[in-house]
Amino acid sequence: MIIVAAVFVALAAALHVYIFLMESVWWTQPSIWKRFGLASQADADTTRSMAYNQGFYNLFLAAGAVLGLTLWFTNVQQAGVALVLFSTGSMVLAALVLTTSGRRYLRPALIQGTLPLIGFVLFLLT
Repeated sequence: MIIVAAVFVALAAALHVYIFLMESVWWTQPSIWKRFGLASQADADTTRSMAYNQGFYNLFLAAGAVLGLTLWFTNVQQAGVALVLFSTGSMVLAALVLTTSGRRYLRPALIQGTLPLIGFVLFLLT
């Protein structure tokens, strides 16, 4: 079961790296800012520094999950579990917070939160 749990955690990390890229690297591209519900290039330019910062939060959560998996599989299991649970738990909580922004954010919250939730639960069961 640890392999299945690790796959979900790794997928959650990969998704959060992709979110980092969208928010911190590609933010001012129209296809990206439209995906986040912005109305204009001016809005994207205005929110660029906020998105840049937020993207790094996603990257750090992904890094924590990957480091946790690395520690787990190199027999530093207690630290690995702690990092995996903290990182995936934070991803899930961030998705829950996103749902408080309005109904239109339910789908993005489910996308952002489902993989880490599954990984979190499976890691708890191992």
